[in-house]
Amino acid sequence: MKIVVCGAAGRMGQAILDCLAEEKDMTLGAAVEKKGRFDAQKTMSQLIKAAMIDDDIKKRIREGDVVIDFTTPAATLSALAEAISAKKPMVIGTTGFTPEEEKKIRQGSKKIPIVFSPNMSVGVNVVFRLLSDAAKALGNGYDVEIVEMHHRQKKDAPSGTALRMGEVIASAQGKKLSQVGRFSREGQIGARTDQEIGIQAVRGGDIVGEHTAFFVGAGERIEITHRAHHRQHFAKGAILAARWVASQPPGLYDMADVLNLKGG
Repeated sequence: MKIVVCGAAGRMGQAILDCLAEEKDMTLGAAVEKKGRFDAQKTMSQLIKAAMIDDDIKKRIREGDVVIDFTTPAATLSALAEAISAKKPMVIGTTGFTPEEEKKIRQGSKKIPIVFSPNMSVGVNVVFRLLSDAAKALGNGYDVEIVEMHHRQKKDAPSGTALRMGEVIASAQGKKLSQVGRFSREGQIGARTDQEIGIQAVRGGDIVGEHTAFFVGAGERIEITHRAHHRQHFAKGAILAARWVASQPPGLYDMADVLNLKGG
């Protein structure tokens, strides 16, 4: 199976390339990146050096079997259009999409199979399941707050993972995050409501990613935390998703589908 990696010069792209080098049933079909981006990298995967590297995304996608994309929303939608044209399955790990951009991904999934997840980590997706179970069991008697921490270069906030955590909890309690999410607090804001789900972002240094959901009740607090120490586990999840999506019919999937976490 030939994998086309879009955003190959980025941190996640390089992690994916390193992991691909260890796979027996997969090869790197192409590493796609903007012109000059590789030249700016001080270090790069040995696999990149031996790969077909250019920005001819249309040609490279047609030569591959599955597309893995960790870029920016605009670049992802460009890759999506080419993947649809070439009828190639796609794994999307990019975050920061607007509702209208996400709508385009949903529309695209009617033509090709797409795994779209804000976090490809197996551990994080198990956390999503735990959060759903906890939210259902605890009900509305506990205040919910989510805090996420990432490196200083991360461009979107809150993180896609934090938003997904909020969506999972809200759904389990019969709510919509768009209606109950509270993303900042400043000044005379009044008392916290029973319904709101707070999500706060912290940026600094080289933090790979840390997410904690707090369920705060009278006299006790429950914390569910995931800490990422490196990007390899995200990359391995993306490769797992690519192997899985290659045999799926058109549709929009997430890592819960890949990991069979939706039952029960």
